[in-house]
Amino acid sequence: MAKRKINGVLLLDKPTGLTSNGALQRAKRLFEAEKAGHTGTLDPFASGLLPLCLGEATKFSQFLLNADKAYRAEIRLGVRTNTADPEGEVIETKPVTVTAEQVQAVLPRFLGEIMQVPPMHSALKRDGRPLYEYARKGIEIERAPRAVRVHEIAVESLAGEVLTVVVRCGKGLYVRTLAEDIGAALGCGAYLQALRRLAVGPFRLEDAVGLPELEAMALPERDGRLLPAAILVADLPRVELDIDAAWQLCHGQAIWRPGLAVGQRFALFDPAARFLGVAEVDDDGKLAPRRLLAS
Repeated sequence: MAKRKINGVLLLDKPTGLTSNGALQRAKRLFEAEKAGHTGTLDPFASGLLPLCLGEATKFSQFLLNADKAYRAEIRLGVRTNTADPEGEVIETKPVTVTAEQVQAVLPRFLGEIMQVPPMHSALKRDGRPLYEYARKGIEIERAPRAVRVHEIAVESLAGEVLTVVVRCGKGLYVRTLAEDIGAALGCGAYLQALRRLAVGPFRLEDAVGLPELEAMALPERDGRLLPAAILVADLPRVELDIDAAWQLCHGQAIWRPGLAVGQRFALFDPAARFLGVAEVDDDGKLAPRRLLAS
């Protein structure tokens, strides 16, 4: 089957039990796409919003890596596993007598900038290998705590031994570690029982499509689900170029614009309002192309 040079962003609702790469490959086949990539992984046991980039949009996927995210997390109180998620072995159980008031009392400890030790069962790399490979061999690697930011933790319910919260956070937060730390603060231990990603940057889960729905669609209908690549850089200031400046930038030349600060990034558009790519102000104060659409 011939591959298509198709470009755009797909908001996928990833099911549980599938790796992010597995979901990406299935979507890539459905679109008969030549090139595809994702914007940050979800664990196999997790579900929810997974923005995928097809074709030229892959050049701009990095702009979502640092985006804020939102999750619904089900935290199983009274049980700890060696992976802090449902895929691990139970290592401790305790009775649960936690009240809603006790939960509300400890949650403020986890707001704002907090320090987290990345879990051993994570894709973080050491000497070129993900930590989970060491963990599977029973090797514990020392990990330095890192600063992460939690904007909000809202309790949805406390039903018996399951605490459900919605977490809005910055990049790099491990919700599994957060669940474990909340359990420790409550004195009963916990692990992350289920996780659903609700938002990534400007994108929301309610706008996503599932793989079964995609499979049921004809190809033109699937194509209609794609968002333009420019949506990935919607947070960048926009520069409207005249035809000469557009030609120069698209041919690798930097252009002079007054009042620019070194390191600033801009989304570029031609006179017909077509997205061209991203430029950055170089050390000479000129607007220099960084990532451009091939077309």
